[in-house]
Amino acid sequence: MKPVRKAVFPVAGLGTRFLPATKSVPKEMLPLVDRPLIQYAVDEARAAGIEEFIFVTSPGKSALENYFGALPALERTLEEKGKDDILSALRGSKLPEASYSFVRQDEARGLGHAVSLARRLVGDEPFAVILPDDVIRARQPALAQMVTAFEQSRGHMVATEAVPTEKLSSYGVVDIKSQTGRVQSLKGLVEKPSPARAPSRSGIVGRYILEASIFDWLSSLAPGSGGEIQLTDAIAADLGRTGVNGFAFEGERFDCGSVQGFVQATVAFALDRPDLGAELQNFVTARTAPLQKAA
Repeated sequence: MKPVRKAVFPVAGLGTRFLPATKSVPKEMLPLVDRPLIQYAVDEARAAGIEEFIFVTSPGKSALENYFGALPALERTLEEKGKDDILSALRGSKLPEASYSFVRQDEARGLGHAVSLARRLVGDEPFAVILPDDVIRARQPALAQMVTAFEQSRGHMVATEAVPTEKLSSYGVVDIKSQTGRVQSLKGLVEKPSPARAPSRSGIVGRYILEASIFDWLSSLAPGSGGEIQLTDAIAADLGRTGVNGFAFEGERFDCGSVQGFVQATVAFALDRPDLGAELQNFVTARTAPLQKAA
C-alpha cells in the first residue's frame, strides 16, 4: 500500500468576496495574523508527511507562484542585522525546489475539474486535497489525523463536521452507515441538498484523501450542481468500487473564504500567540464591555 506523499491545492478561485483586496492580491496570499492562508495549508500538509505539493492556479496568481521560492538577498540582510526570528520564519515558508509544481486552470469549471488537472503529476498514488479556505485549528493537524485513519481503512476519505441545518444546502452531505470512533463508513454523499433531503447533519469540509481511481470518474462525469464538475459526485460514483469513509476530525474549522470567518480566525489564532494574546484579549474585553452592559 502506497503512502500519502502528494497533496493538491486548488487555488484558482477569484476571491470575489474579498474585493477590492483581491483585485491585485490572490485570496490565498491574504495574511492570517502574519502568514498567508496558503502557508497554513502547506504547513498542515507537511505535518502529515506530504512531500510533493501541486497547486492548481489560474491567470493572475503569480504572487502565489513566487511565494515558495528563496529570497537570498533578503535572507542575507536579515542575517547581517541579526534578525534571527524573522529569518527563521522566512526560511520556514520555503519549499524544496523540486517539491512543488503548478498546473493552470484556465476556466472555472468546478472543484472536480481543478483536481482532475493534477492527474499526470499524481500518477497512481493516493493523494490529499486541501482547500486553503478551510483553516483548521487543532492540536494535531487535521490532515495528519486523516492520514493515520486512512492507513487503517484505505478507500476515499472526506473530512466531515456537524453543520447547522440551515446551512446544509451549501455543503456536500454524507449518508452514514456506521461510525467507529471518528471514522464514518458511508453509504452515500449528496451535493448541496435541501435541509429536508439531507441524509445527515455531517457536511464535507476542505480535506480529502483520495485513491487514484477518482481520476477515471472525474474524466467522465457530466456537470453537476451549478453546471460544474463536482468532486463530491465523483467520490459518490466510486463508492461501490473503492469505498468511502468520512472522518469527523478533532479541531475548530474557520471558513476563511468568507470575511466573517476570516476575521474570526484572525482573532482565534492571534489569541493563541504568546506575543499577541494577552494584549489582544485586553483590547477585545475593553471593546465588548459596553455592548455586554447594554445587553
